[in-house]
Amino acid sequence: MPCNSLHVFIEEIRESVGVPVLSIIEETVKFLKENKMNKVGLVSTSATIKNKLYENAFEKNNIGFAAPDDFQQAKMGKVIHNLVTGQQNNRDRKELIGIITGFESEDVDCVVLACTDLQLLILEHGKLKIFDTMKIFADATVETMLK
Repeated sequence: MPCNSLHVFIEEIRESVGVPVLSIIEETVKFLKENKMNKVGLVSTSATIKNKLYENAFEKNNIGFAAPDDFQQAKMGKVIHNLVTGQQNNRDRKELIGIITGFESEDVDCVVLACTDLQLLILEHGKLKIFDTMKIFADATVETMLK
């Protein structure tokens, strides 16, 4: 399932269909472990944060994490809303880079874009690796299909 926020329903979905359902969260955690990432900066929707979808998965797998504070999360909500409504602008890119830069003081190994719309901002950071959960998921899907 390529939507982070909808993972609230992953078990119900898996139980109701007769085919394997890959999880963007499980595949991201697997990727992070394979790449020896011990602490992650998490950028996502408020729904994903509120339901602790990644936080719970990280804790189960001994991966530390840092998340934006409430004010930064409100800014994230605006950025994501703009992306969903087709508005991409440099102000939002700068806002997101600012939030990511804040993770430097949290001693994270990388930042995870745990919202499938954020890759539209084409982010790079001079000091922190940024991983897009959609790319991780797409690669895992292809790998699974080729098995």
